[in-house]
Amino acid sequence: MDRRDFLKLSGVLLTYLPFLSKEAIASEKKPALERVKLSELEFDAEKGAVYHCDFPEEDRFHMMLTNIRNHLSAYDFDPFQIKIIVVANGEGLKFFLKDHKGTKWEKEKVDVKRAYERTSSLTNYDVEFYVCQITIRGMKLKEENLFEFVKVVPSGVATVSELQYKGFAYIKVM
Repeated sequence: MDRRDFLKLSGVLLTYLPFLSKEAIASEKKPALERVKLSELEFDAEKGAVYHCDFPEEDRFHMMLTNIRNHLSAYDFDPFQIKIIVVANGEGLKFFLKDHKGTKWEKEKVDVKRAYERTSSLTNYDVEFYVCQITIRGMKLKEENLFEFVKVVPSGVATVSELQYKGFAYIKVM
């Protein structure tokens, strides 16, 4: 079994693992979130795409995740053929929070469990999720409240621009 077959198999297996409760996720002690500098943005796949998530609509968010899965399927879920990065800033950050208590989205009904399940399953195919440091500071969000697999970038829009400069196709679900 080569690396590609292993990645496919591990992704299928992890998709069927039971989901952790919000309490279990919140109680886990995690190291600080990884930070990525613009100069460090690289990819080693044949093609790359950046999906821009700066919108508040939950249906639109899940449509984006479905599109990403379909995008991956066209390349047999092979991270050597396609690299996908999701960049979230502004209103899009609400989909990467474990809990909305104390945020501007506290009274909204966002299905956190579904968002976590769907985004974390995509990490099995090397999809990366970047969130904007400017938004985190501006909205006074707590980094420990973000999903453990997200990476913090200095600016969401600057990251989108840098990825486009480096050859990533820009995709925004409407």
